[in-house]
Amino acid sequence: MFDRLEDLVRRFEEIMNELNEPDVAGDQARFRMLMKEQSDLTPIVEAYREYRKCGQDVEDSLAMLEEENDGEMRDMLKEELSAAKKRIEELEQKLKILLLPRDPNDDKNVVVEIRAGAGGDEAALFAAEIYRMYIHYAEGRRWKTETVEAEEIGIGGMKSVTFMITGAGAYSVMKYESGVHRVQRVPETESGGRIHTSTITVAVMPEAEEVDVQIDEKDIRIDVMRASGNGGQCVNTTDSAVRLTHYPTGIVVYSQTEKSQLQNKAKAFALLRAKLYDMECQKAHDAEAEARRSQIGTGDRSEKIRTYNFPQGRVTDHRINLTLYKLDKIMNGDIQEIIDACIAADQAAKLSRLSEAG
Repeated sequence: MFDRLEDLVRRFEEIMNELNEPDVAGDQARFRMLMKEQSDLTPIVEAYREYRKCGQDVEDSLAMLEEENDGEMRDMLKEELSAAKKRIEELEQKLKILLLPRDPNDDKNVVVEIRAGAGGDEAALFAAEIYRMYIHYAEGRRWKTETVEAEEIGIGGMKSVTFMITGAGAYSVMKYESGVHRVQRVPETESGGRIHTSTITVAVMPEAEEVDVQIDEKDIRIDVMRASGNGGQCVNTTDSAVRLTHYPTGIVVYSQTEKSQLQNKAKAFALLRAKLYDMECQKAHDAEAEARRSQIGTGDRSEKIRTYNFPQGRVTDHRINLTLYKLDKIMNGDIQEIIDACIAADQAAKLSRLSEAG
C-alpha cells in the first residue's frame, strides 16, 4: 500500500508542475484532464502527508520521552504520543478506503426511473412522493434535475416518471437507491383503517455519453406525436413529443416534457443511451455476481431494499439493517444518513474482500 502511495504522491507533484507550464494552459482538453486527475489525487495525498507527519510526531515524542525526566512534561508527551498513534490508525483506515478501486461511473450524472408496482393507485401516489423526495434531495445538494417523461394519474400519483440528475458524483451517491421500495400505510380511500402494503421500483442508471454507447441509426425507429397528459403546460398542439424504438433490444423511450421536438429528441436519445449502457453494466454485474455477494445488497433491481412504515414513522433499509424514526424528514429529502450508511457498509465489505484476497 505504501509503495503505491509514494507513487501517487510523485504523480501528484508531476501534475502540479505540468499545470504550471504555459503550453498546458493553452491546451484546454489536457488542462481539464490534469485538473480532474489532480482533484482525484488530492484527498489521498493530503491524508498520506498527514499520516507521515503523525508518524514523525510519534518518533519525536518517543525520542523526547527517553531524555525527559520532568514528570509533568512526560505526561504531556505521553498524551501527544497517544493522540498521534490514534490518528495514525484513523488515517490508515481512511487511506485503505481512498485506495479502493473506484466505480468508473461514479462521476457520471444519472437517469432515475421510478415505476409504480403492486398496490394500484396507492403505489402511484407513493411513486410521486419518492420522486419528490429525490427532487428535494437533489436541490439540497444543488444538483440540477430535469424530467424526461411522466405518466400521471388524476389523483396526484404517477404510474412512472423518468428524470435526470446533473451534479458532481451523482451516480456515486444515487446508485444505492436502485431496487424495490415498499410502503406500509392506511390509504386515504380505505374506510376500515387497514394498513396496505404497496411497492415501487427505482432504477438508477449512469448517464451515457455517445462514446460509451454506439447507436446505429438503422436500429432506431423515430415517431413524433402530440404530447399527452392531464392538461396544462405538459400538453401542446404541435407534434413535439418523440418516441424511439430500439429494434435489437425492444427498448421504447418517450420524451414529451419540452416544447421543442429537437429538445425532446435529444432527451429521448440520452435516455436510450443510458438504458443501453445500463444493460451492458448489468451484464458485467451478473458476470461478477459471485464476487458481489459479500457486498451491500445484491444490486438486483428486484431486491426489496427499503420499507417506509407510516403508522410507526419508521424507515428501514434491509440491506444494512438500519432503522430510522424520522420518516417525515426522509420523505422531504433528508436521506443523506441512509446513503452514508450504505456507502460505509459497501466500503467495509470491499475492504473485507481485499483482506481475504490478500
